[in-house]
Amino acid sequence: MTDQSAHGVGHELTDHSTQYLRHRSARNSTSTTATGVGDESPQLEQTYTQVLDEAERIASNDRDKEGIKDDGESVFSSLRDLDIHQFAPFPIEPHLTEEKNVLTFRAVFIGCLLGALVNASNVYLGLKTGWTFSANMFGAIFGFAFLKFCSRTFAENFPLLGGNFGPKENAIAQTAATAAGGFGGIFVSAIPALYQQKLLGATPMEDFKRLLTFTIVSAYYGLLFATPLRKFFIIYVARELKLIFPTATATAMTIRSMHAIGSNAGAAAKQRTRALAITFSGSLIWRVVSQYAPGILWDWHIFLWFYQWSGYTNGAIHVDNWGWFIEWTPAFIGTGLLVGLNPAISFFGGSVLAWGIIGPALVHAGICHGSPPYDSADNPKWNKVMSFTSFNLDDAKNSPSPRYWLLWPGVLVMITTSFTELGVQYKLIWHAFKCAWRAMAIGTNDIAKRRIGRSIKILEKSERIDTDEFHVDDIAGPEEQVAMWMWAPPLAACIIVTCIILGLQYHLNVGMSVLAILLGFIFAFLAIQCTGATDITPLTTAAKATQLVLGGAASGQGYSQSLSQRLNLIGGAIASGAASQATDLVVDFRVGFLLRTPPRQQWIAQALGSIVAVFIAPGMFILFVKAYPCVIDLTKSHCQFSAPSVAAWRAVALAVTEKTFPVPKTSAIFALMFGLLGSISVLVRHYYLVGHRDQYRVYMPNFMAVGLAFVLSQTVYGTAMLMGALIAYFWARKYPVGFDTYCYAVAAGGIAGEGMGGVVNAVFQISGIAGANGRGTAIGCPYDLMC
Repeated sequence: MTDQSAHGVGHELTDHSTQYLRHRSARNSTSTTATGVGDESPQLEQTYTQVLDEAERIASNDRDKEGIKDDGESVFSSLRDLDIHQFAPFPIEPHLTEEKNVLTFRAVFIGCLLGALVNASNVYLGLKTGWTFSANMFGAIFGFAFLKFCSRTFAENFPLLGGNFGPKENAIAQTAATAAGGFGGIFVSAIPALYQQKLLGATPMEDFKRLLTFTIVSAYYGLLFATPLRKFFIIYVARELKLIFPTATATAMTIRSMHAIGSNAGAAAKQRTRALAITFSGSLIWRVVSQYAPGILWDWHIFLWFYQWSGYTNGAIHVDNWGWFIEWTPAFIGTGLLVGLNPAISFFGGSVLAWGIIGPALVHAGICHGSPPYDSADNPKWNKVMSFTSFNLDDAKNSPSPRYWLLWPGVLVMITTSFTELGVQYKLIWHAFKCAWRAMAIGTNDIAKRRIGRSIKILEKSERIDTDEFHVDDIAGPEEQVAMWMWAPPLAACIIVTCIILGLQYHLNVGMSVLAILLGFIFAFLAIQCTGATDITPLTTAAKATQLVLGGAASGQGYSQSLSQRLNLIGGAIASGAASQATDLVVDFRVGFLLRTPPRQQWIAQALGSIVAVFIAPGMFILFVKAYPCVIDLTKSHCQFSAPSVAAWRAVALAVTEKTFPVPKTSAIFALMFGLLGSISVLVRHYYLVGHRDQYRVYMPNFMAVGLAFVLSQTVYGTAMLMGALIAYFWARKYPVGFDTYCYAVAAGGIAGEGMGGVVNAVFQISGIAGANGRGTAIGCPYDLMC
C-alpha cells in the first residue's frame, strides 16, 4: 500500500497473514529502519525471521486442518528444510518441471489485465483518500489461478494458452501486473493540482495527448535508468546493506509455496483465490448497488437520524456537520485488516484530534468559519446544516475554513516525519553512495584495463571489496541479463524527449527539465535503497523535496507565478513517478532473483505492462473528472472525492511560489510545533525505544497517519480502518488458521472490488443511469439530497 501524500502509512508476504504481519511491523514503525550500516540490523533480521516462521507455521496449519499428511517427497514440506538464505536464490525444486520459456503470452496477458484492474481501482481510491495499493500479491495469487486454469484446460501444444507452468512464469505474471498497476500516483496528486490551479487546459480530455506523452516519458525514464541498478542493489550491495526487500521476498515465497508438491499448498491456494474472487465480486456489486440508496446501504448518518427523530430541533446535526458518520467501505475495512492496530488507531485518533477537537474549537473561537452547503431558505428544517471543508474562500489567510487551516499542519507533519525517517538512516544512505562509487570505480577500471592495459590508480582504493564477506552470486547468465543496448540508448533518447515535451507542452526550459530529471534519479536511488531496507518507499520525500528544490531554483528567475507553480508540480511529478517506477522494477527483479527468473524476460514483461499503465491511468483520470467535475473544481463546496494528496501537493506549490505567505498565522505556528513533534517521535522511536524498550514502540503514534487525517476531511475512512483492524486483531487471536488462510484475500478483494465498483459508478454517472441522476433514493442523507 502506498499513500501518495504520506508514503508510509503505506504505499502493498509469504502468505496473507504475513502480509498483515509486514504491514504491522513496517507501517507502525516497529521495525522500519536499519540501525546502522555496521550493525547487524536486528530489526531487519527479526522481520525476515518472522516471515520465515510465519510461512512455515501457515504451511503446517494448512496440512493439519485438511487432514493431509506430508508424504515426505516434497523438499518444500518445511521452509526451514530449504535453508533459505536471504541473499541467495531459492533452492531448485527437483519435483517441478523445468521451465523453458517463461515469457508467455498468457502470463503477460493476465498480468496486464490484473494490473489494469488495480490501476483503475487506485485512481478511484487515490482520489477518494490519497492511498494506492500495490499489485504484487494480487498479481501473484490471481495470476497463479489463471495460469493453473490454462494448464489444466488446454492441451500442452495449444497455441498461446496451453502447457504447464511454474514459479518463474508466475513471477512474469506478477511483474506484468505490478507494471500495469503502477503510475496512477501522479493522477491522484500532481495532475489534479495543476487543473485546480488552472495551469493546464480547461479539461483533461482536451489535454489527453500531452498527459499521455508526459506519462510515457515519466514511466519509461524510471524504468530505463533503474535497469542497471539490479546488479547494484540485488547483487553488489544487498548483503552489505542488508537489503532484503520484505514485500518482494514475501511475494516470491508465496509463489514458491503455491507451487509446492506433496503438501496442501494447491488446495490452500485454491481457497484463497476463491475468497479473493468472492470478496472482489461482492464489493464491486455492493459499491454499485449502494449508489441507489446511499443513506441506507453506504453511509449511516446516525447523528442525522437523531436530528430527524427530534423533529429537526436538537443539536445532533452539529456532529454530522463535522463528518462523523459511518461508511461501509470494503476498501478501508480491508485496509484495516492489513495495516494493524497502530496505524489504524493513529489515523482514527488524528481524525478525532482534527475534526472532533481542533476544528470545532477554531470555529468556536471565531478563527475559522463554515458555510451552508445549500440554500436553506426554501427548506428551513435544514438551516443548521453547515460545511467546514470548502477551499473556495475569498480571504483564505484571514478568514479560513477549518479544512484550509488544518491542511498546513497536516502537510508539514507528513513532510517533517518523512524527512526525519530518511535522515535517521544517514549511515545507511552514506554507505549506499559509497558502494555506488565503488561500483563505478570497478566498472571504470575494468574498461581501462581492457582499453589501455592498466587501471586508474586513483580508483584502485575505491574498488577494494571483501568478496568473501559481501559476495552474492548472480545466477543469471550473460544471455539472461538485460543488455546495455536495450536500456542505455533508449534512456538517452527518453531524457532528450522528456526535455522537449516539458519545453513544448509545459513551457519548462531545458535547465529546469534537466534538474527535475536529475532529482528523479537521485530520489529513485534513495527510494530503492529505503524500500530494500525498510519496505517503505519514500515517495512523499521525493516529491516534496523536489518541489522545495525547484521552488528555490525558480525564485529570482523572473518567472510568472503560474509558470513557477507549473514547474513545481510537474517537476515533483517527474521525481515521484520515476522513483515509483524504478522501485517497482527493482522489487520485481528481487522476486525474479529469488525464483531464478531471467531478468531480461522480467524486464520485457515490465516494459509491456507499463504500456498498459500509461494508457489506463490517464484514461481513468479523465473518466472520473468527466463523471465528477468537482475533482478539479475548487469552487464546489461538496465533492464525492476529497483528494487529500492533491491538496498536499497544491499546498506545497503555493507555499514556495506565492509572493505572500498563504498560511494563516495561527495555523503556521501550530504547524511548526506539530511538525517538530512528528520529528521528535521518529527520533524517540529510533534512538530511545530500542533494546528492552523496543516493546513500547507499538504505542508510539504514527504521525504520518495522524497528518493524513488532518488533510483528509472525511473521518469515515479512519473509522472504517479501525473497524477492519479490530476485526483482524480478534480474528487472528480466536481463529488463527482461518485468518492465515483468508485475511489477505478478503482484504485485497474488498480493496480492488470497491475500486472497480467506483469505475462502474463513474460510467453510470456519465451515462445518466446513476443514483445521483434521479434514479435512487436520498432517504437517510442530509438535506434530502443524494449523499
